[in-house]
Amino acid sequence: MRALLLIFAGVLVPSAWAQQPSAQSIKTFASSADIQAMIDHAKKIRKDDQQIVSQPILQLAPYRVALEYRPVAGAASTHETEAELFYVVDGAGTLVTGGKLVNEKRSNPTNLAGTAIEGGTPQRLAKGDFAIVPENTPHWISEVRGALVLMSFHVPRGGAAK
Repeated sequence: MRALLLIFAGVLVPSAWAQQPSAQSIKTFASSADIQAMIDHAKKIRKDDQQIVSQPILQLAPYRVALEYRPVAGAASTHETEAELFYVVDGAGTLVTGGKLVNEKRSNPTNLAGTAIEGGTPQRLAKGDFAIVPENTPHWISEVRGALVLMSFHVPRGGAAK
């Protein structure tokens, strides 16, 4: 886990030299104890009807890494200008990519949300797995077995919003 966090930090830090981020947008290290505390906190604060608890792990604008605690399947989404890299910290589930969002609606200027995906390709996820979803690609955690804990790394790619 520590090596993975250092890899994420190593990807983020060189970009800082080309930018002038504010003090609030910088956090370049989190220990395995920090991650475990975040998981414990997510379990404690989650409400019964809540699909996901997301907490920031690392930040160096424009990049961010979040911990996602997902005890149930959630909404589908498309990030129009960011790729998203997932690392499975714990648990198992199914990631569906591609296809078309069901009940698509705009959630913010560069993201779309839906209730599911029609079509698409399912990929089983388990502890230790990595997956990357390119920008403009619908994706959905359609099934969760136990609680699925992910690190989600958003990577700006410059895609144009539709």
